[in-house]
Amino acid sequence: MEITEKKDLRNLLKGYNMLLYFSGSMIMIEPTEECVADFWKTGILKFLPVGSKNPRFTRAASQLRDSCTDKATCRKMLLDDFNRLFTGLNLTLPLASEWNGVNNESYAKQIDSVTDFYRSYGWKSKYQGLIPDDHLGIELLFLTIMIDKYLSFDDEACRKEMSSEIRRFIRKHILTWIPEWNEKVQANALSLCYKGISTLIYASVEDLDRIFYSAD
Repeated sequence: MEITEKKDLRNLLKGYNMLLYFSGSMIMIEPTEECVADFWKTGILKFLPVGSKNPRFTRAASQLRDSCTDKATCRKMLLDDFNRLFTGLNLTLPLASEWNGVNNESYAKQIDSVTDFYRSYGWKSKYQGLIPDDHLGIELLFLTIMIDKYLSFDDEACRKEMSSEIRRFIRKHILTWIPEWNEKVQANALSLCYKGISTLIYASVEDLDRIFYSAD
């Protein structure tokens, strides 16, 4: 891989990591006034840090660009949608075990499986005991850590192995359930904000799977 290509890939992956940090935090923690100020009032979401030919990504960018048009009520709208979508016993909970299994045994296996993946990299969520390990926000956080690790390697063999591991994590623990989850969010979200965030997560993970397939 040429130096310029490596630099382009590095910048691209850093851009996707920014999107994963943003979208993961928005489905995991109640949106704050600072969050609204940082991402909506300043207009950052009108110009995402990466471009993509993925139609789903284009849709996400459009949804986010058109969201939160009334900045005065934006935070309340986000908070209302967050609570109705991602708390309690709602049908759109971002937990893999809610979509990949319906009984207690499969629920436990799902969480154990992703926790074992984290442990294989010596990683433990700082939210353990508060937020389940199979929460999409936690999975996206771990994905950013894997991408950072990939970017830290100079050795091509290590990068190739890490690329395969990233795709294995994406395919085993994320893409198995977020298509259906995203459909539910699109049907139940009242704001374009969370429709856009859900679509952005799906599109970004799809894009990363393709990127690391090419890098593998």
